[in-house]
Amino acid sequence: MKRTNALWITALVLGWFFDFLFWKYAPGISFALYVVLCLAGGFLVLGLQGLKPAWKALLLPLPILFFAAITFLRLEPMAVFLAVVFVLFLMGVLASTYLGGRWMEYGLLDYLVNSLRLLGSFLARPLIFLSEKKAEPLQPGAPARKVGWKYVWAVLRGVLIALPILAIFAGLLSTADPVFERWMQDFVDLFRLERLPEYLFRGFLIVLVAYLLAGAILHAASQSRDEKLVGLDRPLVRPFLGFTEAAIVLGSVVVLFTVFVLIQFKYFFGGQANIDIVEGYIYSEYARRGFGELVTVAFFSLLLFLGLSGIVQRETRLQRGGFSALGIAMVALVGVILVSAFQRLLLYEAAYGFSRLRTYTHVFMIWLGLLLVAVVIIDLLQRERAFALAALLASLGFAVSLSLLNVDGFIVRQNLGRAAQGEGLDVAYLTSLSDDAVPALVAAYQSDDLPPLTRDAAGAVLACRLSEAPRRGDSDWRAFHFSHWQAERRLTPLLDELRDYQVFTDRWPRQVLTPGQVLYDCSDAYSD
Repeated sequence: MKRTNALWITALVLGWFFDFLFWKYAPGISFALYVVLCLAGGFLVLGLQGLKPAWKALLLPLPILFFAAITFLRLEPMAVFLAVVFVLFLMGVLASTYLGGRWMEYGLLDYLVNSLRLLGSFLARPLIFLSEKKAEPLQPGAPARKVGWKYVWAVLRGVLIALPILAIFAGLLSTADPVFERWMQDFVDLFRLERLPEYLFRGFLIVLVAYLLAGAILHAASQSRDEKLVGLDRPLVRPFLGFTEAAIVLGSVVVLFTVFVLIQFKYFFGGQANIDIVEGYIYSEYARRGFGELVTVAFFSLLLFLGLSGIVQRETRLQRGGFSALGIAMVALVGVILVSAFQRLLLYEAAYGFSRLRTYTHVFMIWLGLLLVAVVIIDLLQRERAFALAALLASLGFAVSLSLLNVDGFIVRQNLGRAAQGEGLDVAYLTSLSDDAVPALVAAYQSDDLPPLTRDAAGAVLACRLSEAPRRGDSDWRAFHFSHWQAERRLTPLLDELRDYQVFTDRWPRQVLTPGQVLYDCSDAYSD
C-alpha cells in the first residue's frame, strides 16, 4: 500500500473522534456522525491508493447511512438495536466486498466465512502490514532513509526545549489578563495527576479503535478483490439423502399441517360460535394461545425445507418436480398457519391492546410470509444460493419497517383508538414508552375527535412523563437526539394546560389525578 502515512493518520484521527464523541456522553447524533466519518475516512484512504470500489459495493453505503440516521431519529429500543446491528454488519460486508462487489452472490456460509476473515484482519492485518513494510528492501539507487527513532528523539528534544519557554510566556500573559489566566488554569487542571488513569485508558481506547479501523481498511484494500464464494463451483456438501426418505419427511409434515389447517378452518376461521359450542373456549382465550408457537413452526419449517433442498438427491425430472411440489405444498400450508397466527394476534390485541412485542411479531410475520414466497420462487428457479440475499432483504425490510412505522407512536394511536371505543387503557404502559410516542400523545390530547375521558387519559400520560424530568437527554450537542428535541418542542406549549393534572410523586406507584377527577397509575412496570 502506498501513502501509508494517510492510513495511520486517518485511523488515529478516527480513534480520537471516537473518544471525543462518545466519552461520557450518551449516544445521540454522535453515532451517525461517527459512521459518516468512518465511511469518509475509509473511502479517502483507499482512494489515495488508487483503489476504486466495485459499483455493487457502492450500493451498501445507502442502507448504512439510513440506519445510522435512525439511531438519532428513533428511541424505541428494537428499532435502534437493529439499526446499530445493521450498520456494523453492512460496514463489515462493505469491507469484505469493496473491490470485488460480489456480496449479492453470497450464500449463508459466505457471510460467516467473510466475517471470520474480517475478524482476523481486525486482529492481525495491521501487524502483518507493519512487518512487511519494515522488511521491504530499498530500491536500487534510492537514498538511505533515516531511522525512525531519530525523528522521534528530535521531536522529544523540541518539546522539552519549548515547554519552559511556553511556561514563562503563559505566566506573564496570565498576569496581564484574568480571562486568559482562568483559561490557562482550566488547561492545567487537565493534567492533574489523579486524572492520569483516565487519560491512560482513553489513550489505549483511541489506539485500539485506530488499530481495528486500520485492519478494516487494510482488509478492504488487500482481501476484497478476489472473493472466493463457498460452494459456488461445487456444493460444500454433496447431496446424500435419497429422494424417498425426503419425500416421506416432507409428506408427513404436509399431512400434519393439513390436519392442523383443517382444524383452524373449522374452529378458528369458522368464528366464535364453533369454538364456544364444540370446545367451550372463550374466543379471546383461544386466540391468545399459541401464536408464538405458530410463528416458530413457520420459521423451522422454512429451515427444514432449505436444509433438505441442499442434501436431497434429485436425479430425475420426476424427482425434482415431486420434491418441489411437496415443498410448495408445505410452504402454502405454513402460509395458512401464519395467517392463523396473525389473526390470533389481532384478536389478542383487540382484547388487551397493543404492545411492543405484539407489534414486532406482527411486522415479523409479514416479512416471514414474504420470505416464504421468495423461497418457493427460488426453488422453482433452482437458484438456492439466492436464499441468502432474500433472507438479507427480508431482515432489512423488517428493520426498515419498524423504523418507519414508529412503533411507540403506533401503539399510542391504536390503544387510544381502542379507549375511544370504550375499551380499557393502560396509562402506565404508555408512560413507559420512549419519546417517540410524544407527538402521537400530543396530537391525541389536542384532538377534538376523542371522547373527553380518553383525551384526559392522554393528558395524564403527558403529565406523568413531565414528572420524569431526569429522563431527558444530555444537553451537549454530541448527545443531541431528534426524538428528545421533538418531544420537548411538542410538550412546551402544553405546560400550562398540563398543570391541571396533579401528579403524586411521593407515592409508589406514582399516580396522576386528571381534571375530571380520574386517578391513574404512572408506574412504568409492565410486562408483555
